[in-house]
Amino acid sequence: MTRTLMSGAAVLALMASAAQADYSLTILHTNDFHARFEPISKYDSGCSSEDNDEGKCFGGSARLITAINEAKARTNNHILVDGGDQFQGTLFYTYYKGKLAAEMMNLMGYDAMTVGNHEFDDGPEVLRGFMDAVEFPVLMSNADVSGEPLLADALMKSTVIERGGEKLGLIGLTPQDTDELASPGDNIIFTDPSDAVQGEVDKLTEMGVNKIIVLSHSGYGVDQTVAANTTGVDVIVGGHSNTLLGEMDGAAGAYPTVVNGVQIVQAYAYGKYLGELNVTFNDAGEVISASGGPLLIDAAVAEDGDVKARIAEAAAPLDEIRNKVVAEAAEAIEGNRDVCRAMECSMGNLVADAMLDRVKDQGIDVAIANSGGLRASIDAGEVTMGEVLTVLPFQNTLSTFQITGATLVEALENGVSQIEEGAGRFPQVAGMTFTVDPSAEPGSRISDVMVGGTPVEMDKLYGAVSNNYVRNGGDGYAMFKDAQNAYDFGPDLADVTAEYLAKEGPYQPYTDGRITMK
Repeated sequence: MTRTLMSGAAVLALMASAAQADYSLTILHTNDFHARFEPISKYDSGCSSEDNDEGKCFGGSARLITAINEAKARTNNHILVDGGDQFQGTLFYTYYKGKLAAEMMNLMGYDAMTVGNHEFDDGPEVLRGFMDAVEFPVLMSNADVSGEPLLADALMKSTVIERGGEKLGLIGLTPQDTDELASPGDNIIFTDPSDAVQGEVDKLTEMGVNKIIVLSHSGYGVDQTVAANTTGVDVIVGGHSNTLLGEMDGAAGAYPTVVNGVQIVQAYAYGKYLGELNVTFNDAGEVISASGGPLLIDAAVAEDGDVKARIAEAAAPLDEIRNKVVAEAAEAIEGNRDVCRAMECSMGNLVADAMLDRVKDQGIDVAIANSGGLRASIDAGEVTMGEVLTVLPFQNTLSTFQITGATLVEALENGVSQIEEGAGRFPQVAGMTFTVDPSAEPGSRISDVMVGGTPVEMDKLYGAVSNNYVRNGGDGYAMFKDAQNAYDFGPDLADVTAEYLAKEGPYQPYTDGRITMK
């Protein structure tokens, strides 16, 4: 009897020992916040205080901190990390650069983040200032920064933190083409992501670290490639592609997406979701279970009063930007919806020209702007940033992509398909001309399409620029959703337009017959 009891106790002890060997961790994560400190609408743009009071808004720092604190309270072991692109997207960034982001991230208790391409929008100087202000490591493995004095002694490829009695290896990753997407300067050399990650994994493994998390601002597709091409990575927390993962409508894949045993997660963008991945490792550092999902930060999440007041305080000086004179117009620039949704208009030409001018050196041939994105005219005389933002209030970003001539014609047919209804899909263009017959049946109204002065070739691949709303299928442009080499996260369209307006003295608005109405 005694031997039996001892044997049972031994078994229980062994079972307890085995259980103790498992290590559970909650990984809370955000990505692509893009300075959305205030709540956003369902269209990811600004949301009025009235709509916010009515429960129609999402995100905002005051809700996000509540969601983070509630998530932390549900577990006794957690980390909070970010997948990059805290910078750029609203006037808060224009005014504060990285300072407000650093303040909020410190307040929320982040443990680490990776560098996004937009962290380089104002060069290494602003990134270094942000890094000096935050209380956590900022990481980037796939770049040689030894030639950049501002970053050489500060920007680490990876780091080790301790949590719950275990060491966690964290590795940063940024887009390999950041030199084309932002302004990192000439002193940084970006390298292959898979090779960079494997190099850091090997170093961490030699240090005895067997739980490794990559913070990647490289996109959902690259994350899957890195997972397939490396060994030793356990989790990839993603960003850059603004991918929603999970079981909800619109999700691009499972949460987590598992490739080569690696758990890949991402949580859309703009603070609309907080990612929550619950992962358990065995003693060998292998993932034995992983579950969770993005938590929607809607009106059901209470706004923290102190943070809400701080953001309101930070918003006050933005009126200075709204009142800042950025250009001069020689004549009024026509942006009336009744005109721009029915024919070529001078505001449409301005915005389309500005978009094409910004990216023409990237192999882009044509620009398409939806007239529904043009919300006002601009009077002659001084032009303020507030006026530009009234015309372009949606915080849309430039999107570049490649389409065939056939797809371009299909897009133009969509654009004029509801002309009699005054629909916002009517296309304002640059780099091309075309003719419209409003009396013809929808789908057969476009003719005489010319790109760069020559007839469009249906099988030829053309470079195009639009805004992220249109590129992702808005206003009926579904044919753009599967475009090749799409990049939706360029600079803010209002900023691009303001800079173009300011280029040459008083801007002279014009129409030039690029759209002919039969």
